[in-house]
Amino acid sequence: MACPICDRPTEKAFRPFCSKRCADVDLGKWLTGSYAIPAMQDDAEEGETAPIEDDDGKLH
Repeated sequence: MACPICDRPTEKAFRPFCSKRCADVDLGKWLTGSYAIPAMQDDAEEGETAPIEDDDGKLH
């Protein structure tokens, strides 16, 4: 198994990393938000509902 940060072989004590340094680099990426999953935002804010249009085209 290769270290996900530097591709060197892993060390048992730091698995899945090769060293404490690479483990700390990974932790820093998590803490700064570098490992974020992109998400699509809805048009309406969370907790809001979209306006409803009646048969006459009026919004409620």
